[in-house]
Amino acid sequence: MNLDAVRGLDRLPAYVYDLPGLKGHVATIRGALGRTELFYAAKANPDAEILRTIAPHVDGIEVSSGGELTHVRETLPGVRLAFGGPGKTDEELALAAGVDRVHVESPRELDRLRSPADVLLRANLPFHAPDAALTMSGPFGMDEDALDACAARMADLPHLALRGVHAHLASGLDASAMLDLAHRIAEWALPWLKDHGVDDPELNFGGGMAVDYTSPGTRFDWPAYGAGLAGIPARLRVEPGRSMTAYHGWYVTDVLDVKTTRGETYVILRGGTHHLRTPVTKGHDQPFTVLTADGPESPATLVGQLCTPKDVFARDVPVPPLGPGDVIAFAMAGAYAWNISHHDFLMHPEPAFHYLR
Repeated sequence: MNLDAVRGLDRLPAYVYDLPGLKGHVATIRGALGRTELFYAAKANPDAEILRTIAPHVDGIEVSSGGELTHVRETLPGVRLAFGGPGKTDEELALAAGVDRVHVESPRELDRLRSPADVLLRANLPFHAPDAALTMSGPFGMDEDALDACAARMADLPHLALRGVHAHLASGLDASAMLDLAHRIAEWALPWLKDHGVDDPELNFGGGMAVDYTSPGTRFDWPAYGAGLAGIPARLRVEPGRSMTAYHGWYVTDVLDVKTTRGETYVILRGGTHHLRTPVTKGHDQPFTVLTADGPESPATLVGQLCTPKDVFARDVPVPPLGPGDVIAFAMAGAYAWNISHHDFLMHPEPAFHYLR
């Protein structure tokens, strides 16, 4: 994105989304994956304009709550949906009619699914991914005993059809590690599905493709990943979120104050991590560009307006001399940013939203 487009915003803080850049990125991913289906994980960023931009280039949308399901149906009527999430209520399960696939998380959830549905059973398999940023274990999915119980139970539930297995086991992996995990999942799942009478098996490997906030120009190797999946003899689906939208959003704000305390310099910015929670959640420095200042750089910590020492965008990072009114654009703010932030803390104004088209 040309950052000149954000220099003249009339109200800060503001989110700016680069829709042409997002469109091109998603189209490239779609092309690289070949026959593997591509669903977008709406939890990463459910902004309506983001969804409309992505929709023509994906096979469907993955949702993880009744609220997401309703929002996506209203925004993209007729779009194919996959419905996941570990704590579906009866009210949410009642919305599943017409959903492309329901990802069932437990035997009890299976019994509560009253609408006719094509089902993927979510597997919690004991496969170690040493370089994962996050391991999706614990409450997510089922072990082998629970999976067997579900498969047996479905014989008495004729309104449900077992189509395959969903196994999103880890996040933050590069293409090589993701492929290794996918092939291990397939080696277990395909014989298991055959034993349970599934002749046309489906495997959903979820998302979790690595996004490197320390290197904004680095991208997940989609061509290698797509080529590596091609040899798995099943219908395949992936559900990336962050790796699709993170690169195409900016959080733009301005300096309110600069002060030195105990020898450390703090740049206090309008807004804060109640708008952009990503750096706190991930424990990193959010990449940024200073738009209105230049000169010799020195270390400073970029913070927001909140009454907590955790309200930090970036710590001890080099910046030019800054003063009130200078503008900073935080990059890679297109995923797990505004939508996971604690908006109402201290009741500051919400940011503006702008879309480059």
